[in-house]
Amino acid sequence: MTGVGQGVTDPYLWLEEVESDRALAWAEERNVVSKERFASTERFGELEARVLAMLDTDTRIAYPSRRGPWLYNYWRDREHPKGLWRRTTFAEYAKAEPDWEILIDLDALAAAEGENWVWGGAAVKRPEQRRALISLSRGGADAKVIREFDIEAKTFIDPADGGFHLPEAKSDYAWIDHDTIYVGTDFGPGSLTDSGYPRVVKRWRRGTPLAEAEFVYEGLSTDVAVSAGYDRTPGYERHYLSRATDFFNEEVYLLESDDTLRLIEAPTDADVSWNKEWLLVRPKTPWEVNGSTYPAGALLAADFEEFLSGARDFEVLFTPDPHTALHGYSWTENHLLLATLHDVQTELHVLTPGPDGWTRAPLADAPAMSTTSVMNLDRLEGGDEFMLSTSSFTSPATLMSSSVGGAVEVLKQEPAFFDADGMETEQFFARSDDGTEIPYFVIRHRDLRGTPGPTVMSGYGGFEVSRRPAYSGAVGMGWLERGGTYVMTNIRGGGEYGPEWHTSVLKANRHKAYEDFAAIARDLVARGITTHDQLGAVGGSNGGLLMGVMLTRYPELFGAIVCQVPLLDMKRYHLLLAGASWMAEYGDPDKPEEWEYIAKYSPYQNTSAEQTYPPILLATSTRDDRVHPGHARKMAARLASEGHEVWYYENIEGGHGGAADNKQSAFQAALVYEFFLQQLMDGERPRRA
Repeated sequence: MTGVGQGVTDPYLWLEEVESDRALAWAEERNVVSKERFASTERFGELEARVLAMLDTDTRIAYPSRRGPWLYNYWRDREHPKGLWRRTTFAEYAKAEPDWEILIDLDALAAAEGENWVWGGAAVKRPEQRRALISLSRGGADAKVIREFDIEAKTFIDPADGGFHLPEAKSDYAWIDHDTIYVGTDFGPGSLTDSGYPRVVKRWRRGTPLAEAEFVYEGLSTDVAVSAGYDRTPGYERHYLSRATDFFNEEVYLLESDDTLRLIEAPTDADVSWNKEWLLVRPKTPWEVNGSTYPAGALLAADFEEFLSGARDFEVLFTPDPHTALHGYSWTENHLLLATLHDVQTELHVLTPGPDGWTRAPLADAPAMSTTSVMNLDRLEGGDEFMLSTSSFTSPATLMSSSVGGAVEVLKQEPAFFDADGMETEQFFARSDDGTEIPYFVIRHRDLRGTPGPTVMSGYGGFEVSRRPAYSGAVGMGWLERGGTYVMTNIRGGGEYGPEWHTSVLKANRHKAYEDFAAIARDLVARGITTHDQLGAVGGSNGGLLMGVMLTRYPELFGAIVCQVPLLDMKRYHLLLAGASWMAEYGDPDKPEEWEYIAKYSPYQNTSAEQTYPPILLATSTRDDRVHPGHARKMAARLASEGHEVWYYENIEGGHGGAADNKQSAFQAALVYEFFLQQLMDGERPRRA
């Protein structure tokens, strides 16, 4: 261990100064070097152009969000790199070339205002749909500016004329009525949590200064966030408030007319939701109540009013098993639709409440080795209609429409963006160090069977995020078409097998997620799919932390690594930006007993000049205000000082979620695969002794 965080001063602390001239100059110097090596080849230029053409084409599916009779869509293409916010009717959308009503041209807005606006979303006031709260960020940051928009006039409403406007912050907001919203934002000193999110909720009335908004509730500085909302279901109108005490625990209250709170007495780590008279509870840990014990990952239904009165009589709508987990559930007007994962493959069901209890039936077929998602339900104005989107690693998306009990009809079909002829998908299981079987998917051309070849494996493993089969044109163009094998891993920490797949690797057990990924790397070699010299790995955010651990703890398993927008300095992660909100996942490094286990894997604290590491590309974003760019910067500087082969690229705009426009997205995708092509495919690359 290097000693950084062990009483030794960090010599690269200055690289945490996000926009200092010195730090930005350091980043730009390394950008120049990386661009010269990886972005100057003819192959890079061809791939970048193909990815950009894919992102810009109007043959992609314009996925809508349904609000009653309207389908809204945010769209970017070559002529509109920042994007258009638009809407149409379902009848029009079903046509080959719909006629869209353009509501906001973000490119024109950015040019007129001299701002690098990036779209952040729209909260449309229901049911009239005449006003919206528009979220815009500068360069793609999590912090947003909120502005009220008149949909009919297609103009922003000036605050001087009574329009709602929030300055740049990580705000939370929700419509109550035409003249009132709930708001949590940076009200001044003490109004944010240690994680940088709102801890104060207020009720803000049109025409009054934000400073005069009516106080509703205040959480603790150690909470993650506090927010409020309004369920406008006719006959079941409810105001509610949630207080996230950490990343995985939340107290949910009904907010009475006098602002008193009525706690919904479900476990704080459970998913709690409701629709009309029904309360749904999905516990994340076994829940013992009223003489019964319900397993983690079950879905329970109860009469809401009876539950509030003290009854604890549940109907079990779903029970997990060792191979099957609940992935998602949502309401139509009269039915509850469930999506489950059986060994990471989708199954769909429809549940219907009735006077004699709930009935269950299949909803629609979901192809094997693919992902089918239910979308565009509107329980308030959409009846029992829904849409389905299906894709696989080698088949582009198909968008279908249906209603419960009706036929499924194809609405849109996305074209293929790479040649998948002869490519196939297989699922394997690797045995981790503790004996747990860990699934993963292998995508390659059938002619590659029996011959070890260049392979890239991706991973995440955190925050109960499930990774499922999905089509990626960039992976196909940049890797599969060129003879590479691609692997998607489903290591613990995700939600592929329910909540316990995640909770089993929290805090002191985090090492098990890393052991899972390493086990798959070994299994790939044992099966003859690849060799360690030909094996690359890629991950971002929490997956970037995974890559850092692979580099420092398992360097012998890999020939190259790409580490994107990563956490790496786990001694200081909780002090940087939103890091404090993740202590429920990783632990608190200020507590000696928790730092003891974090210190064993924290990549920044575990580099060594004596160790042999595979080449690594570290990539981050200056505007990332979720995971601090200092993680990647400091790691790159430290590895370079120790004599390792490290490449670095920092995107100035784009935030944590990616690039600010399609051009930058195409550049970054091409950069990743050009790096892997050079490291894993271009000739023999002997490992250093």
